[in-house]
Amino acid sequence: MSKPLLVIKFGTSSITDAQGVPDEAVIERIAHEMSTLHTNHNLVLVSSGAVGAGKSFIKNYDGRLSKRKAAAAIGNPLLIGKFQYYFEKKGIRLAQSLCERRHFSKRELFLQLKDTYQELWDNEIIPVANENDVISDRELKFSDNDELATLIAVGFGAKLLMIATESGGLLDKERQIVPKVKEINEEVMGLVDTKKSSLGLGGMSSKLTFAKLATRMGIGVTIFGIKTHQGGILKAFDGKSGTTFDASEVNLSSRNKWLASGGLTTAKIKIDDGAVEALKDRKSLLAVGIMRISGRFDKGEVVEIVDAKNQVIAVARTRKASEELSSEKQKMVVAHADDIAIF
Repeated sequence: MSKPLLVIKFGTSSITDAQGVPDEAVIERIAHEMSTLHTNHNLVLVSSGAVGAGKSFIKNYDGRLSKRKAAAAIGNPLLIGKFQYYFEKKGIRLAQSLCERRHFSKRELFLQLKDTYQELWDNEIIPVANENDVISDRELKFSDNDELATLIAVGFGAKLLMIATESGGLLDKERQIVPKVKEINEEVMGLVDTKKSSLGLGGMSSKLTFAKLATRMGIGVTIFGIKTHQGGILKAFDGKSGTTFDASEVNLSSRNKWLASGGLTTAKIKIDDGAVEALKDRKSLLAVGIMRISGRFDKGEVVEIVDAKNQVIAVARTRKASEELSSEKQKMVVAHADDIAIF
């Protein structure tokens, strides 16, 4: 890409009021500040809020999946219309991009999506990405837009992922913003307040989980607040507000970055020390090296590979489904070396 990629995600609570109505003052500020970054960056705006914006139109709304989908169908065009209005004032066109997980798990679909985004950027248009809630076959509570923003950032090779949140950043035990985090470890995760917005799906735990993946892939992450007293996008971009998370140094091919972007899964394969060394020597993963499987996975799905200490060392696209593996098939190739991305 001719310009560095910047992915900016806005949660429901950061752009709507308590009733879920889009806050036009905030959306206007987003348009103003993103227009400043637009000149020197390819931008992707990932926005939640569709369900909140549409739920008042659904009779007896109670949060059930079918009602959430209906609310999203109504709210999404309302929300994109608000964004379009204020971005057009800055001379910037937006394009709607409703994504599903398969757009990242299947490489041919991923490359089509990437080509489409590049065409939009070449024409100075900003994609606005959201999950395709209406037809998604995965319950919304298992997938939020923190995940989608991370998939885009990792898969497309972003330099920075910015995530707006109601709190304005990661808070310490005294409820003060932690300005900088070098590594997302157990101590950092221990700061998380398990409460989440009544409107949104993800909380700080979700944001840190996906921030950890992004930083592991060499992408800097900033969690910030969009409200005036919190600093907004530009101050956070300059490291003057919010919480910044240092990126790890990695040297992965674009294909392996795409492979890693599909590794957001609940399934894990724990392997022994011998298998760890084999993977580091760029050998395939055999069933004989597997100590334990957590969760289930299908053939072709990407799973995390952890060592005996439960440290994630790689992601791999499997050649076998979890139920196919057994101790009688020790020489079975579970994942080929070409389909393993080592961290």
